[in-house]
Amino acid sequence: MTNKLKFLTKISLKRKINTKWFLIANIIFAILIIGILNMDAVISFFGGDFDETQIIYVKDNTNKTYEILNDQNSAYKNLTDEDENAFKLEKTDKSSEEIFEDKDNKDAWYLTINNDKQNYIKVTLISDSYINTTSYAGISTIINNTKTVIAMQESNISPEELAKISSPVTLERKILDKSKKSEDENVQMIMSTVFPVLILPFFALTMFLVQMVGAEINDEKTTRGMEIIISNVSPKTHLFSKVIASNLFVLIQAALLVIYAIIGFVIRSFIGSSISTGGFDISQIINSIMQSDIASSLAYIIPLALILMILTFIAYALLAGILASMTTNIEDFQQMQMPIVIISLIGYYLAMMAGMFEGSIFIKILSFVPFISAILAPSLLVLGQIGIIEIIIAIILLIITICALLKYGMRIYKVGILNYSSKDLWKKMFKALKGN
Repeated sequence: MTNKLKFLTKISLKRKINTKWFLIANIIFAILIIGILNMDAVISFFGGDFDETQIIYVKDNTNKTYEILNDQNSAYKNLTDEDENAFKLEKTDKSSEEIFEDKDNKDAWYLTINNDKQNYIKVTLISDSYINTTSYAGISTIINNTKTVIAMQESNISPEELAKISSPVTLERKILDKSKKSEDENVQMIMSTVFPVLILPFFALTMFLVQMVGAEINDEKTTRGMEIIISNVSPKTHLFSKVIASNLFVLIQAALLVIYAIIGFVIRSFIGSSISTGGFDISQIINSIMQSDIASSLAYIIPLALILMILTFIAYALLAGILASMTTNIEDFQQMQMPIVIISLIGYYLAMMAGMFEGSIFIKILSFVPFISAILAPSLLVLGQIGIIEIIIAIILLIITICALLKYGMRIYKVGILNYSSKDLWKKMFKALKGN
């Protein structure tokens, strides 16, 4: 049995790897992952520039606003500490037509500032093309701050009081729970955003695994090759070979994705740019995590998460194989796998929103549910909503589920593997479960 299992596993794995599709798909994956991690460099290569400061020509018809606007621009730059939100202001007496006649000013902006009795100032912003939302919000903030300063000046507030009012507030954070640190608060927010991104490949590989197992079994049934295989090996050996081969393939693919990501980071390190995502610099994210209490927890979070994921892969492969055995073509299997897809989607979206359900018993109970625990439980563990005991319980429940699939699923598999009729599929499955 062992030799036959190894032979079938080897043949199945080769069928998946030794294909042009596998080679082409991984070339595409490598290009996408490396390209995304170096997106700014790619865009810069084709003419974009992330480091270029936005030039704004200012025509100040009030003869008093430009200096205040410039001061507010400097304060905003220091506050945000992001180059993409910085603006370079240049005072001008030229009209907008004269400015944009110069081809070098095609990407520049033009501000006209006039007096206004009701609102102190009236500002018109002119550009040759669209302005992105972040930049528009930045310049709007600077202009509104400028208006506030002008209003306070005209209210005869002293320069000292004006400086106090204009200076940003220092927010001191205190948490009553002595077991929690204020430094870890930002890390919790970062992890609640980053972790769903990290588990996205797991979700995609799970869907790919289910489809792959079902397609291979249906292909063997369609070509009548199943009769030859089952006449030489037991249904149990055949199912095990599919499960082992598909899981090995998924793990190989996951390892390749990690390698592509490492290559992307190495290339970026040679470029010398920082990696930013959603306003956060990735190097800063890593430093924040390593300096927090979560860093020490990663020593057991990562192994436990990996165990959960591998066991979940096995469970999904078994379930997909059992369902596929009762179908005669890929169209029937697509219908049978819909519950699997829905369950996985629920788990993924719950993991994304885990931070919103803090303290909820409902979300904690769901973290024990097999098939979605591998996605949801690590998220809750990172956020501190569950502990190691809960993760161990989730692992035990998943192992029990796998044992149940092996015990009762094999009854369905033995009956369904040589079934070539798509009539009354569910009836046949329940009949097989009863052992009739």
